Amino acid sequence: MRLALIIGALGVVFGDIGTSPIYTLQTVFNPSDPHPVPVSTENVYGVVSLVFWSVMIIVTVTYVLLAMRADNDGEGGIMALITLLRRWSAQRRRRATAVLAALGIFGASLFFGDSMITPAISVLSAVEGLKVVEPSLEELVVPITAVIIVVLFLVQRQGTAAVGRVFGPVMIAWFLAIGACGLAGIADHPEILKALSPTYAIGFLSGHFGTAFFALAAVVLAVTGAEALYADMGHFGRRPITRAWLILVFPACILSYLGQGALILADPDNIGSPFFLLVPDWGRWPMILLATAATVIASQAVITGAYSVASQAAQLGYLPRLRIAHTSESAVGQIYVPWINWLLMVSVLTLVFSFRTSTALAFAFGMAVTGTITITTLLFFYVARAKWGTPLWLIGIGAAVLLSVDLLFVAANLTKLVHGAWLPLLIGLTAFTVMTTWQRGREIVTAERARREGPLREFIDELHDGKASTLRVPGTAVFLDRGKQTAPLAMRANAEHNHVRHEQIVILSLETEPVPRVPEDQRIVVDDLGYADDGIIHVTARFGYMETPDVPGALAMLDPVTTEGPLQLDEASYFLSKIELRRGKAPTMAPWRKRLFIATSYITADAAEYFGLPRDRTVIMGSHIEV
Repeated sequence: MRLALIIGALGVVFGDIGTSPIYTLQTVFNPSDPHPVPVSTENVYGVVSLVFWSVMIIVTVTYVLLAMRADNDGEGGIMALITLLRRWSAQRRRRATAVLAALGIFGASLFFGDSMITPAISVLSAVEGLKVVEPSLEELVVPITAVIIVVLFLVQRQGTAAVGRVFGPVMIAWFLAIGACGLAGIADHPEILKALSPTYAIGFLSGHFGTAFFALAAVVLAVTGAEALYADMGHFGRRPITRAWLILVFPACILSYLGQGALILADPDNIGSPFFLLVPDWGRWPMILLATAATVIASQAVITGAYSVASQAAQLGYLPRLRIAHTSESAVGQIYVPWINWLLMVSVLTLVFSFRTSTALAFAFGMAVTGTITITTLLFFYVARAKWGTPLWLIGIGAAVLLSVDLLFVAANLTKLVHGAWLPLLIGLTAFTVMTTWQRGREIVTAERARREGPLREFIDELHDGKASTLRVPGTAVFLDRGKQTAPLAMRANAEHNHVRHEQIVILSLETEPVPRVPEDQRIVVDDLGYADDGIIHVTARFGYMETPDVPGALAMLDPVTTEGPLQLDEASYFLSKIELRRGKAPTMAPWRKRLFIATSYITADAAEYFGLPRDRTVIMGSHIEV
């Protein structure tokens, strides 16, 4: 089982970081870079040493050894860190927690930029191998890339369950191939192994800081995909991911970088495409095909990661309900979110046709990566202090070292701001604005809705005492509500305007807990609302943020003893309260944010479908609220 998990992790987790050797050194020494790194023996040693120690510090230390220990019931990633902040921070630190949570949301927003750039740069870099084999095919690179990307997004609705079985073996073949090519390059020029010494990285930074500083903006490409190790931890566990990284992925990538460095030392003209030129002539066509498969897998991983982030954000109230389809009966995390899928496809194709080369896109890529890494590091140390009580002196030393490295990379990428680094920042700021606006607008609507609904207990008392004149009709009615404090609008309208109530009434509230999944024995809580004989009960159904709410499934778990009589779930009617939003004059938000909030509400998934309600027995009653 452990071996199967390791192979599965190789196929899903390491696609992005495993394909970084294709374009990293090529981008560092790109002569068209606005701040080019001259090709010299000293610079090659310095750059390769920087790549090695960047991967060691950021991936191995920050993520594998540290961040992956901060899990939320087995789940990882920035959204998991945000929920840990909420759970473990003391009340006196509420302001600091809010600031850090906002930073976490911005980090999650940057991940959407990463999800758009990764498929574009990865597939482009692989298809660009055609130029090495046959220069006359250069004009076909962009069209072939576009076709691959369109096909990739079209098959997303089928899910990755069937394809996933071949992902692991393909990536094993990939890592063995790039490691073998790297070894061949090292064998020709074994002196490149001296670059493993940190003295070369330190000497390059201190002796040629101007050159080395700008080189960092490309060196960071070697650690792209590090967040995937953490974000996908819930699917495979920390140990399989750690073992796969240390046993195969890390050695193979480093051998490839060393081999490419040796090739550049032998002939500086090899900077054009050192990855593919390292491959023997007879193996270049197979390597292009293998690289294309590996980059498609890398894209697949980051696309499904975007689905997960969007789903978790919706569960935590930062995005409206999105239509989510589960594509696997055995793997809970395999989901398909149509709205995100088509948004990503259009965005990725736009990037491909706008930038046209992987080196041009590389200027934009680093900003998203460094921003996410820095925020993850910062949140981790805060959680380490709040959750584990780690001594402040140890937190200070660790944070000072790792954040200094992260911020140095951020500063270097800011120099590429006008050359493309603005793109992930723009995407991140846009997503951050949408999510925080939705959160704020949701608070406003919730407050106004609570005022209109009135206290639930008082309404139940009125029904029990006969103050609300209603006719009792047979059957079971299920009213979905936001909590136990207020009466459902649909139920109030039924009683006050239609003057009817059902024999059995279930007021159902769904709660999203700051954990990935809720155990079945903790799913349902029943309250008789003060009367054990009126046929009205309140049910709280608790779900984790990684789960899709299933209302009929949750109600089927109810014990008839607690429901004041058996429920007729096969014939029950479900009542939803639909709110129409209008822009009001109250100064609740800036006018542009009101318009954005209302516009965002239009992508909300159909409530009946989202909650798994039977359409032929679902009644929707409307109202409007001004924001």
